[in-house]
Amino acid sequence: MLQKLSRPAVKLVERYLPDPYIFVLLLTLVAALAAMLFEQQSPLAVMRYWGDGFWGLLAFSMQMLLVLVTGFMLASSPPVKRLLDALAGLARSPGSAIVLVTLVSLAASWINWGFGLVIGALFAKALARRIRVDYRLLIASAYSGFVVWHGGLAGSIPLTIATPGHFSEAQIGIIPTSQTIFSLYNLLIVGILFVVMPLINRWMLPEERESVYVEPSQLAEPDSAAPTGPPRPADRLENSTLLSWLVGIPGLVYLIHYFVFAGGGLNLNSVNFLFLSLAIVLHRTPRSLLTSLQEAIKGGAGIVIQFPFYAGIMGIMMQSGLAQSLSEMFVAIASADTLPFWSFISAGVVNLFVPSGGGQWAVQAPVMLPAAQALGADVARVAMGVAWGDAWTNLLQPFWALPVLAIAGLNAKDIMGFCLIQLVVTGVIIGLGLTFF
Repeated sequence: MLQKLSRPAVKLVERYLPDPYIFVLLLTLVAALAAMLFEQQSPLAVMRYWGDGFWGLLAFSMQMLLVLVTGFMLASSPPVKRLLDALAGLARSPGSAIVLVTLVSLAASWINWGFGLVIGALFAKALARRIRVDYRLLIASAYSGFVVWHGGLAGSIPLTIATPGHFSEAQIGIIPTSQTIFSLYNLLIVGILFVVMPLINRWMLPEERESVYVEPSQLAEPDSAAPTGPPRPADRLENSTLLSWLVGIPGLVYLIHYFVFAGGGLNLNSVNFLFLSLAIVLHRTPRSLLTSLQEAIKGGAGIVIQFPFYAGIMGIMMQSGLAQSLSEMFVAIASADTLPFWSFISAGVVNLFVPSGGGQWAVQAPVMLPAAQALGADVARVAMGVAWGDAWTNLLQPFWALPVLAIAGLNAKDIMGFCLIQLVVTGVIIGLGLTFF
């Protein structure tokens, strides 16, 4: 049944979903028009909100670019390639490849979302070099694990409200992760997704005549070939293992101190530092690392050009009051029992325009928290409703798929048909879990 349902979804998306750059331009226009029509904002005010916010994600954009580049360099190092290939050897059929990549992506994303995005895509490529399987579904399965990130160890909303000094502390106090990430209902949602998602992806596997394959030779990683011509004094430095280790090993020592003794946690900066330090050590020579870098950077164009536009959209949504109005619309029909569910739905809608967990919480918390207190709803569960809504519609929003697509060499339309089915199934599971578990 899912195979039959996914077939028209895939064809529909392949035909009508534009390139992610076109998608962000259309979202910009939709957000601007909505702000003028529903929030009575003048065109000049909307342009000012857009322009003021346009460069608001520069630091984050660089972090995301580094997630892609450092993760690619790490995975293309000889030891990691051998490890991924050995793990890929566990798959004996197209179906088992789909199940395996989904499980690896789910586990990695639950630990850290940046780690999950990169590892899932690179492991999918390792599988595609061994198993003849529909490449579109394989990459969609690798991306589908990302849906659990906000219910995992690096979830920005539950970690924010568990941190002393957060902006809502005077209103709700400190909510420990035992009531959010490690609560029974959240762990049940995550556990069910770990069981259901591999099965859903497996059942969507197209028939042989409808599958799209990729030649393993097209997925081969570049070799760091020695330059031709007479040797130069600089060649000795470019092929120096000692030089790499004198920089890479201290980086790893710093991270051990950071995690073990300084009590540091996983975040984008620490993940990027870890990926980079490991890549420097495992590539052994600067030349090998730079060859991998040249290949990795090719996929970063989408991040560089599109993230500023999303920052502009966030500026419109937040400063015009549009995001707040969307949240209030759902709150108006909620009760104490259903508020977590409507928080989830409203966050899913807002996430299409504000694809940032931290930014979305800043917009929705001033609406959701007073409503939760007025209705007597569980504040922690309402916060997790917003967190899950933010993660849920990432299956439809190509913003977060850009690193995965860049590594895989695909376009958004290639995987979003499968992601549409995943969106429906996960929406039912999460919605029921927030309401009844």
